[in-house]
Amino acid sequence: VVIVSLTISAILGFFIVPLTILFFIYLTNILLLIYQKNGEVKADPLSDVWDSARKTIASFWDIYARIWHGYELHGVENLPEGPGILVYYHGAIPIDYLYFLSRLFLWKKRLCLSVADHFVFRLPGLKLLLEVTGIMLGTREECLIALKNGHLVSISPGGVREALFSDESYRLMWGNRKGFAQVALDAKVPIIPMYTQNVREGYRMFKERRFFRQLYESTRLPFTPPYGGLPVKFRTYIGEPIPYDPNITTEELVEKVCKGNFLFSFQTKTAIQTLISKHQTIPGSIWKALLERFDKCCK
Repeated sequence: VVIVSLTISAILGFFIVPLTILFFIYLTNILLLIYQKNGEVKADPLSDVWDSARKTIASFWDIYARIWHGYELHGVENLPEGPGILVYYHGAIPIDYLYFLSRLFLWKKRLCLSVADHFVFRLPGLKLLLEVTGIMLGTREECLIALKNGHLVSISPGGVREALFSDESYRLMWGNRKGFAQVALDAKVPIIPMYTQNVREGYRMFKERRFFRQLYESTRLPFTPPYGGLPVKFRTYIGEPIPYDPNITTEELVEKVCKGNFLFSFQTKTAIQTLISKHQTIPGSIWKALLERFDKCCK
């Protein structure tokens, strides 16, 4: 009984924080439904009518970010006043991105529309939350309309694959994805790189196994759960924008984004890169990331 109890406790300890985050996300959607019903709100979820609800949500997640990860956001001045495409590295759980969205709204009262994987829209009970926070499938047409309307649009080219199979070496797993670069060229907007320090030390995936990789590639569904949730230091860095250049090709822009975002040293253009980041120890160290909670100096 003792062994079984300890085993169950250890398993719960591994997953308790990710499950808590999932619980808070669903609770947020429930509160939005209550807000909508009580106020009889029928306006477009992206309209200003929802700003008070968005502010409440953002305030909650910002407090959580400050307490649990000592969250810092640097480089907001690099965001353009008008439209642009944010490109970021995808952690095991994109909780750092949620922190960014919250603080951006609180600081600038600005909504950044987010391109999400198809499986996100299959999750039950989150429809209103996705609409109010500007989560979209991100077809080329949707992105161009959003940019035309002056919004920031964000995307992680690595997406779920990067979340599942990257690790503390911070490999980029973009494959041949370069649609975001073509959209930036078509919309004539800058691309802004973004990266969160220690995101892989906070939440991790189990080591890649051939079976799970094949399962994902055939279904495009994430079957391996994240674990961890340690209160490591999170710092999100927004890099300098890469301006629109009518003479640059899509391939050159993709490579330029990679180099600008994480200061990569490429072995080949299509190979998975070894992350040599200005702001990240490689391989990532959980102990170092925890100690950085007490470090007042920003790198």
